[in-house]
Amino acid sequence: MVTEKRLLAVHAHPDDEASKGAGTAAKYAQQGRVRIVTCTGGERGDILNPYLKITPELEQDLVGVRRAEMAAAAAALGVEHTWLGFIDSGLPTGDPLPPVPEGSFAAIPLDEPIRRLTAEIREFRPQVLICYDESGGYPHPDHIRAHEVSVGAYRAAADANYAPELGEPWQITKVYYDISLSRRRMRTLHEGLLARGKESPLEVWFTRHSHEQRPEELPASARIDVAEFFPQRDAALRAHQTQISPDSTFFAVPRDIEAEIWPWEEFYLAFSQVGMPEKMESDLFARIPGIES
Repeated sequence: MVTEKRLLAVHAHPDDEASKGAGTAAKYAQQGRVRIVTCTGGERGDILNPYLKITPELEQDLVGVRRAEMAAAAAALGVEHTWLGFIDSGLPTGDPLPPVPEGSFAAIPLDEPIRRLTAEIREFRPQVLICYDESGGYPHPDHIRAHEVSVGAYRAAADANYAPELGEPWQITKVYYDISLSRRRMRTLHEGLLARGKESPLEVWFTRHSHEQRPEELPASARIDVAEFFPQRDAALRAHQTQISPDSTFFAVPRDIEAEIWPWEEFYLAFSQVGMPEKMESDLFARIPGIES
């Protein structure tokens, strides 16, 4: 029986772990062990920081640069990290949307990704898994595929008949969907700034995303107070300098005001071996036998 807290978080690309649940990862890394699994190398990502000097070396080795960025982000959060080893599918554009590239994460059969993540789960033996919901959080094919792989591996890891060569079966106790980048969070921060007589740079965010067709947001089952870990979260974001601009909306709200208005990261409890909570949880490990909350 594992008695220390162990949390496994599955993300599609390097930088996703910094923008989704980073404060929670940093918090639990101080209480036990946290491992981030990144499904792809971000090979088809663009350089999104307009202030970054583009050099031939950077353009020729973007994959290597992003691996170094990921290592720096993991160090900033104090977490373990592993690559699942698949190829970024890119974000297709057009109407109708073209198919994702052959051989990419979203194009290959589910069997091998589930197998690799099952091996990670059986080796690490986490009580809690964090992943994306069915929509992927937003409709990137790799995010949707990361959800499918996460849920598939959650089930496979506990099945004694599935691939016994990958290790002893392991039953994850709770699976949460990360819903921390919600419209209600952005709206609350936006309105909170206006109520304090300050300009809100988040108006740009609403304009930018107004055309997106997003599913109805899931209700929060857990709110984790991470205000103390804003510095680690911000350091992880800045580590991904090819992807995140210094004037990104991630840094738009003064941290003292954010800590007052919205100090949480939110999660939806999707699967549970210990039942559903009667009220909002403040600890992802609440009610897990053998784990002190």
